Amino acid sequence: MRILLVGAGGVGSAAAAIAARRDFFQLMVVADYSLERAQRAVSGLGDRFVAAGLDASSADDVARLCREHGITHVLNAVDPRFVMPIFDGAYAAGADYLDMAMSLSRPHPTDPYAQTGVMLGEQQFGKAVAWEAADRLALVGIGVEPGLSDIFARYAADHLFSEIDEIGVRDGSNITVEGFDFAPSFSIWTTIEECLNPPIIWERDRGWFTTAPFSEPEVFDFPEGIGPVECVNVEHEEVLLIPRWVDARRVTFKYGLGTEFIEILKTVHKLGLDSTRPIAIGGGQSTVMVSPRDVLAAQLPDPATLGSRMKGKTCAGTWVKGKGLDGRPKEMYLYHVVDNEWSMREYGHQAVVWQTAVNPVVALELLAAGEWKGKGVLGPEALDPVPFLDLLTAYGSPWGMRDQQPFRAVTQAAREQIAA
Repeated sequence: MRILLVGAGGVGSAAAAIAARRDFFQLMVVADYSLERAQRAVSGLGDRFVAAGLDASSADDVARLCREHGITHVLNAVDPRFVMPIFDGAYAAGADYLDMAMSLSRPHPTDPYAQTGVMLGEQQFGKAVAWEAADRLALVGIGVEPGLSDIFARYAADHLFSEIDEIGVRDGSNITVEGFDFAPSFSIWTTIEECLNPPIIWERDRGWFTTAPFSEPEVFDFPEGIGPVECVNVEHEEVLLIPRWVDARRVTFKYGLGTEFIEILKTVHKLGLDSTRPIAIGGGQSTVMVSPRDVLAAQLPDPATLGSRMKGKTCAGTWVKGKGLDGRPKEMYLYHVVDNEWSMREYGHQAVVWQTAVNPVVALELLAAGEWKGKGVLGPEALDPVPFLDLLTAYGSPWGMRDQQPFRAVTQAAREQIAA
């Protein structure tokens, strides 16, 4: 296996560091628009790693780099605005493709908070027939969320439930960043895209529909000491992926953002700082065109550099409600927790990016071993979850399961306390 890893930011650098400890591949080319950043990412990782400069907005450049190095698999670790050129470049070069975020959505032009427009991943699924005909695999949404959360959904359907009423992905943390009033632990570009777009919900009787950002707040009690966190609806790929392969009456995604974070994002939106449309700054010959969202991203600290200032744990998981194999009511939360102290000590990368990065590396190893196989455009839930969960545990990062019913009282008490 010869891998092109596009993006040497927080997630890309963490993925390279994780892969360096495994022997399933022959070469990993780490490419970035900044050759210097790519070189930093591969420094000290050994002679299987090569740095390269790359314009990720050019499918031709992606294909050229793939052919130059005999690439068999492309791993996309950059912002989702670059999904399609990387996706198309991999296809043109005859390589398989993996990403952690899918092609961008566009809200419905007249009724964005009730009807879907262009949905996440729609451009990629639109090319599924061509990928299948070419006997190539595009494994989309194989980060942590989407990714591991989808694998949990498939595992629950296969091994824990006879009937599923709702699959609800719930993400929360107790991470703090010292020295900053506002410092997101993940790409602000992606965070804005997820949190300010109309969230999507799927129901068997309605199909996909949208709601308002930050709607349907609920308190969810997260495991391993994280505790109760208020969660709200957010646009996310799981809602577009899970119903394609897992039978459920309803699928949702809610993110534990916290009141302060939500208010900041609302202000960003009111000021137009979430816009990706370039505006003119200056005048005359000194005029430059700048995207407000890029300005905001440049002003904030790079999430990859925050690890030493971060404390706490992050949790990604899937809450499944329905009937167990015995036909009785059942609720389970399947989850994965990463402690920032552990990820910094073991890998030198902060918990949020490490938790995202480990999953595509596990997937690549399964593909290299032939334990995962497929063609066309597939989500993680299209494949057997057991080999993945076993290998994730072998990487030193085990997952867990919790019966949710005993936590109803805890969650209700927390909800009442927050309301008061």
